[in-house]
Amino acid sequence: MLYSIVIPCYRSDQTIRKVVELTMEEFRKMERPVPEFVLVDDCSPDGGKTVAVLRTLVADYPNVRVIELAKNAGQHNAILAGLHFAKGDIIMALDDDMQTHPDQMPVILEELDKGYDIVYGYYPHKKHSWWRNIGTFMNYITVRILLKKPKGLRTSSFWAIRRFVRDYAVQYPSQFTHLQGLFLRITRNITCVPIEHHEREVGESGYTFSKLFGLWSNIMGFSVEPLRIATRCGFVISFIGVLMALLVVIRKLVNPAYAIGWPSLMSAICFFAGVNMLFLGLIGEYVGRIFLGYSNTPQFVVRRIDENGKVPYILEDGKKYVLTEDKGEAE
Repeated sequence: MLYSIVIPCYRSDQTIRKVVELTMEEFRKMERPVPEFVLVDDCSPDGGKTVAVLRTLVADYPNVRVIELAKNAGQHNAILAGLHFAKGDIIMALDDDMQTHPDQMPVILEELDKGYDIVYGYYPHKKHSWWRNIGTFMNYITVRILLKKPKGLRTSSFWAIRRFVRDYAVQYPSQFTHLQGLFLRITRNITCVPIEHHEREVGESGYTFSKLFGLWSNIMGFSVEPLRIATRCGFVISFIGVLMALLVVIRKLVNPAYAIGWPSLMSAICFFAGVNMLFLGLIGEYVGRIFLGYSNTPQFVVRRIDENGKVPYILEDGKKYVLTEDKGEAE
């Protein structure tokens, strides 16, 4: 059985070699075949330091492949790029910062051996900042409501899947990737196990609030529930408006001297205008994503691929083009 390890790399020049070597050591301890590594450089803005370390790993180990992206695609799209190149029967994903520590792999793989299609590792005690933890909780609630995620299923970026899950996942065409939503579309034979969350050894998380919000908004691509919620809210607000209008009429009939105030009128106008704009924006988000989908915006763009003992190359239209100083030449 072949195992593949997919790792998205972003400013990880100080940690990625340690992650790879510790992972290989863990597989030897488990007496499982040493896995292949698919390391995806997500256009790290560090002057080529991460890419340089990745290329030395390719030179040192025959089971390491490096995918260099031409522009930053985001963690989920970078992982999806790695899944395109992973050949394993079992595929695992982990981070490049040592927080998803390789010594927790046996826990996940032992659970997968019980027959599950997907196993997530989750952290009972996280080492993230407080605002990241709040964001994670909001994401959990949203996914439970919109994607009907099974109750009690907790997730992270540390998981293992079977090959058929990968085969279906890579068929997803949109640039707005949300792996959890994608996996829930494929199978419900999913479980999770508690694992230890380690401290980040170097640097800070590359996730800003805007990036986290953008990732969270990708959930909409896997559910029409927000539109249904908009419909229900519109109905409820309209019903409340009718009741308020009836109340005003009744009060006016009972007390002709009752004055209908300008402030209350303006408050109602502002409230309903705000609600309309909110739901128009929601519908516009769906329409915009449909437009971008038809424009065939790529999930990721591969600059080059490095493998041990091979000349760097790119893949285009199913053909391999060897990279030379002048241009790519087809093999």
